[in-house]
Amino acid sequence: MNYRHSYHAGNFADVLKHAVLALALQYLKRKEAPLRVIDTHAGAGRYLLASPQSAKTGEWRGGIARLLGPDAQPLPQRALRHLEPYLAAVRAENAPNTLAVYPGSPAIALRLLRAGDTLVANELHPEERLQLERTIGADRRVKVMGLDAWVALKALLPPKERRGVVLIDPPFEERDELDSMVTGLSQALERFATGLYIAWYPIKDPTPVARFHAAVAALATTAKPLRIELLLRRPIERDRLNGCGLVVINPPYTLEEELVAVLAELTQRFAAAEGGATYRLDRIEAASAAAPTPQRRKRMKPRKCRR
Repeated sequence: MNYRHSYHAGNFADVLKHAVLALALQYLKRKEAPLRVIDTHAGAGRYLLASPQSAKTGEWRGGIARLLGPDAQPLPQRALRHLEPYLAAVRAENAPNTLAVYPGSPAIALRLLRAGDTLVANELHPEERLQLERTIGADRRVKVMGLDAWVALKALLPPKERRGVVLIDPPFEERDELDSMVTGLSQALERFATGLYIAWYPIKDPTPVARFHAAVAALATTAKPLRIELLLRRPIERDRLNGCGLVVINPPYTLEEELVAVLAELTQRFAAAEGGATYRLDRIEAASAAAPTPQRRKRMKPRKCRR
């Protein structure tokens, strides 16, 4: 209950997570039927990048600022066309040609949802939940809740629309958070087998991450889960955040191809100075959950970004 996302808002992990969320929602909106987004760890909704917390870490400068900051290099068209829904949602929170506010996942989802769609934003931390209410609670499409995330995951499924995205983004304050995520996903799939699940995780020590992949691969799903990872550097220091990843269960068939150009560009822009930045994009199979897919694993040299 001590985690405050304001220290990390707009960093490289947020960019990856929210870009994937935006692509998933754009795909689901191809059908007219309403959909529901369930955000299990919603946070405060919006974050001021000049706040003492954001200023203390400055993580956003190595994340969203490298895409939308005043000194950011223009994005190549092949990446921009897939990043545009996400970037448009961030721009909408700011005055023209400025970057002062970063929207969290519930605010980004709300920007992309239609009039008949629904957002359930769950946040256990009382202060964060109060801010979340102030930020988006007045929208009639929104329901703000304050449950334990894993209780919420069971209680809110299946959605009445039978279509939607479940975003799971724990703070990873507990050592067994990956195990909790596997349990939560397993229980959720029993209730809503066709749901589109996006689960975020940090990459410090690769060993527990590999066990997590193997456990996810063993879950009964209609298609192999999609694994998306971005490493800023080689994971030599195992107590340091070296990168992050997403597991997407029941991913849109378009998502993998859309992310090829996006991941290459993000890896170049976010690469740490010491080198060794890579990305990974493949399907998780039970027999090879920890093995990379060579044709989709790319090593990137750091590229200078004007700051």
